[in-house]
Amino acid sequence: MASKRLMTLNLTSWLVLLLCGFGAGCGSATKKGSEQAAATQIDVCHGYSCKYRSKLVLGASDARRFTSILATGHKSAEAERTAIAEAVSYFERRTFDATKIRDEPRSKLGAAVRGQMDCIDESTNTHTLLLYLADHNLLRHHTVGMNASRGFLVDGRYPHSTAVIRDPQGVKWAVDSWYAPMGAAPDVLLLSEWKPRGFLSSGALN
Repeated sequence: MASKRLMTLNLTSWLVLLLCGFGAGCGSATKKGSEQAAATQIDVCHGYSCKYRSKLVLGASDARRFTSILATGHKSAEAERTAIAEAVSYFERRTFDATKIRDEPRSKLGAAVRGQMDCIDESTNTHTLLLYLADHNLLRHHTVGMNASRGFLVDGRYPHSTAVIRDPQGVKWAVDSWYAPMGAAPDVLLLSEWKPRGFLSSGALN
């Protein structure tokens, strides 16, 4: 069984959960078999703050696909981040097989709808995928970090969360798929650049 890793929630994370509705802040992946290419069952979060969970089985063909994608990132950390973004895109296309609903970009506050994902769902699912990639020894230049949050409302920003990876120098990078529609490339940027963003502008998040 692959390891389950719980997010350590800081004050901002609790505000995110309060706004979106209480839900599990962690994902899980369970291997079925002893080989690396064995089927792995993924819990896909959706419906806002993991209100719903749908089972997705990643089989040998998925393992080969992820191996092929991550192989393009072997040369450098920068190349691997590009490969991780492609892996997230592929994974999100596969999650459609579990939810049967195509997730739209972003989310409407308080509109908990089956298949639609808020930032808690998105960051949890991406974190689960990153753990899957790490468990299959596909990450050469990065380790998986704890999810990060930003925004307190009083600072003019909605609370928002992202998955995180850490490069060989210990620098943290945000892997944020919330802004894009299902299957599109996520934002991958320095966490130090991601943290100050999200101020309200004409009713929209930047």
